[in-house]
Amino acid sequence: MSKYNVAVVGAGAVGEEMVKVLRQRNFPMSDLRILARSARKQVIDGVEFDVKETTAEGFDGVDIAFFAGTEGAKGASQVFGWLAVDRGAFVIDNGDDFRMDPRVPLIVPEVNGDDMAKHQGFVANPNCSTIQMVHALAPLHKKAGMKRVVVSTYQSVSGTGGAAIRELNQQIKDYAAGNEVKNQQYPYQILANLIPQISSLKSDYEGYYGEEIKMIKETRKIFNIPNLPVSATCVRVPVFRAHSETVNVEFDNPITAAEAREALAGWPGIEVMDDPANNKYPMPLFAEGTDPTYVGRIRQDSCNPNTLDLWVVADNIRKGAALNAVQIAEMAIERGYIK
Repeated sequence: MSKYNVAVVGAGAVGEEMVKVLRQRNFPMSDLRILARSARKQVIDGVEFDVKETTAEGFDGVDIAFFAGTEGAKGASQVFGWLAVDRGAFVIDNGDDFRMDPRVPLIVPEVNGDDMAKHQGFVANPNCSTIQMVHALAPLHKKAGMKRVVVSTYQSVSGTGGAAIRELNQQIKDYAAGNEVKNQQYPYQILANLIPQISSLKSDYEGYYGEEIKMIKETRKIFNIPNLPVSATCVRVPVFRAHSETVNVEFDNPITAAEAREALAGWPGIEVMDDPANNKYPMPLFAEGTDPTYVGRIRQDSCNPNTLDLWVVADNIRKGAALNAVQIAEMAIERGYIK
């Protein structure tokens, strides 16, 4: 098997997880270099790495470059992404700068891997909340054809990054100690609260925040259905890691809950956890650190025919970012896009 020189750009929560996933999956690497804003020593997955400052020359000899931008993060791939391609690297970008660029396939390998054939050396990871939703929708769309999607998300603070994780942890300590609870990462404290705002208001659709716009546009691109009706409400919740979603999806053709369970259970990367009578359903507490997209609470909509309700949970740092990116690389190697 060929081995590849790999670079991970960014050493925050997603970058660290990318390194872990690469090592856990025995990715065929001959060299792994970590690039970031500044040079330093950093221990990742129990190994001390010599992190280098990101420069153009840092991509010389790199076969695969993972850009580990977190939710809403900009900069690294804007500056270095296409430059890395020009220097011979196959780029996989977790940031949102190029997701809707017509040159760039937006890939979830279990959903639309064939779209990668259109790559120009640059492939994008969808948004974390989009990834788990389209992963769950794919087998159902194949069986019955989607007509309309309505989703509400319950997104953990890890989607914002390490500073938000630390802030929630500190708020818990301050609350327990009777001290003032302070907030910096969000407009309000997240502890004991829900914040129905992720990103800022956008002009695309009146009243929609950026995260909601991402879910609408990315879902349409991934399924190649430009006019698919999608509506999203995205909410930040006081959970450290893993995102949860309620998805109401209307189909062109009839589909029962039992048929949906069967289709989902046979789909790669999906784990059905659906026994509500015995309190068995997906939860972020148990999804953290795991690879599957979990689906439960599968039921027919009580008031709309050909419509199902789903509860979807996944680790946003793994399947929603690092794992999906590594799976893209694995598929690109398998299909001969990376020599």
